[in-house]
Amino acid sequence: MRDPYEVLGVKRSASEAEIKSAFRKLAKKHHPDRNANDPKAKERFAELNSAYEVVGDKDKRPQFDRGEIGADGKPKFQGFPGGGAGGFEGFGQGAPGGGARTFRWSTQGGPGEGDPLADDDILSQLFGGGGRARATGGRQRPVRGEDVSATAAITLEQLLKGEKARVDLPTGRTVDIAVPPGTGPGKVIRLKGQGRPSPSAGPAGDALVTVEFVPHPHFRVEGDTLRSDVPVTLDEAVLGGKVRVPTLDGSVTMSIPANSSGGRTLRLKGKGLPKAGGERGDLLVTLKIMLPEGGDRELEALMKTWRETNRYSVREDEAGV
Repeated sequence: MRDPYEVLGVKRSASEAEIKSAFRKLAKKHHPDRNANDPKAKERFAELNSAYEVVGDKDKRPQFDRGEIGADGKPKFQGFPGGGAGGFEGFGQGAPGGGARTFRWSTQGGPGEGDPLADDDILSQLFGGGGRARATGGRQRPVRGEDVSATAAITLEQLLKGEKARVDLPTGRTVDIAVPPGTGPGKVIRLKGQGRPSPSAGPAGDALVTVEFVPHPHFRVEGDTLRSDVPVTLDEAVLGGKVRVPTLDGSVTMSIPANSSGGRTLRLKGKGLPKAGGERGDLLVTLKIMLPEGGDRELEALMKTWRETNRYSVREDEAGV
């Protein structure tokens, strides 16, 4: 394999951000889905992923720089353990049946003749397997590709209409995902086979997409319930009236009962978020009494008269409790 720095087109002194940026740019350029007519696209894309798995990993990169692992991310053979106090048998023609003989430790305490670990582990170390070979010819069992993580930012209107959310995956691919009714912020959706490709012809990993809601200018989310604040004038609170209230479906008219205090909450049924069963939650509207900006002399005079003749208690300490 080529030097991973060369594959990504970065210097050895490149920062993590520079390496990540180079990988994303090249992955988008060489992704097989965008190069359907290029038979070598998959090969180049796999090489990019393999290079990034080495120098894009905070643990593997220094190991590669020190020469402890190769460009394929596998440990380099550092010699046999035990120094050389004993010996080992090499390949030869003396095996029964005329076949080649395999390596076997003859040092005291190491695997010897008849030890089931002797053949597989030694050969695996010699040829960079990183563990016991599981198939004939020293080949390893195909390894599954790594999972990747991403975030899908979705608006409340998209969720209500059942529209798909567009997601940019770390692999360089962009996908549109369906967000089921009843999905809340923090929900993780698994996309099978949308992760990194396998380095050894195995299945690709998955993409784990976390759903996040885009903050809304009018509504706060509590499960499938929406909350909002609606300003009302003093006369609307005292005498009652009808006001226009925003909802995800558009504005609707809501009746304000007479003698409504500030902070009173009214319920609009079925104006919340979609539930898993097909129904919708409610919208809870809290009234906020707003006085005229800059004050009003007539209102102030009225309140002075009211205070002198009709004052009432609303706090426990004023009632002597």
